[in-house]
Amino acid sequence: MKAFDLTQLRFDDSGLIPAIVQDAENGQVLMLAYMNQQSLQMTLETGLTHFYSRSRQRIWQKGEESGHIQRVYEIYFDCDEDALLIKVEQVVAACHTGRRSCFFRRLHPSPEASAELTQQQFDPEAVYGGSLAILQQIFDVIKDRQARPQPDSYVSGLFSKGQDQILKKVGEEATELVVASKNGNPEEIIYEAADLWFHALVLLGHHGIAPSEVARELRKRYGKKSKAEYR
Repeated sequence: MKAFDLTQLRFDDSGLIPAIVQDAENGQVLMLAYMNQQSLQMTLETGLTHFYSRSRQRIWQKGEESGHIQRVYEIYFDCDEDALLIKVEQVVAACHTGRRSCFFRRLHPSPEASAELTQQQFDPEAVYGGSLAILQQIFDVIKDRQARPQPDSYVSGLFSKGQDQILKKVGEEATELVVASKNGNPEEIIYEAADLWFHALVLLGHHGIAPSEVARELRKRYGKKSKAEYR
C-alpha cells in the first residue's frame, strides 16, 4: 500500500491541524491538541503521540513529563482533510489536571456552567513520583549530545569513542552494582543502579531505541501469564 502523503492534509496558515484524541477501547474523547507536519511524522514513526505547543512554540510528546503517554492505535482524517482523529491507549490520564479526559466540565444542560462530570482524578506525583519522566528527559539530553557533540560533554565523549567504550562502561557499572548489593548499603545500591541505568540509556541512544520501547516490551511481558517472573 502506498504511504499517504502528509502534505495532502490541509494544515492552517500556521502549519497546524487539530487532532482529537479518543480512547481506542471505550471511545471516550480524551483531549484536543494541534499537530504540525513534523509532529505528525514523529507520531507515525514512534507510535506515541507528539503535538505542537502553540504557547511554547515547540513539539512535545504527550507524557514526556508525567509518564502518561498515549500509544497510537489508529489515525483518521476527516472529509475536508483538515482535522485528525487519533485512537490511543491512554496511560493513566490525558488531562494535566490528572483527570482521564480534558472534557470533564459540562456546559449544557446544566444550571451551572461550571458543573463537572464525575471523573476520577489522578495525582501524577502520587502515581509515579515523577520517576518515569526523568528517564525520558535524560534520554533527550543524551540524544542531543549525540547529534550535537560538545567538547566538555561526557556523553559526547562516549559516543565519539564508539560502541565498545559504551559497552565497557555498561559492564563496569553492572559490576559495581553487584558489589554494592553484596555490601548491602541501600544508598550505595541506589547510586550504582542510577549509574547503570544512565549508561544503559546511552547504549539505547547508540542504537536509536527510545526508553518507551523498553517500557512497551516490559508491558507486553507483564501481560503474559507465562512471564511469571514479572509478577
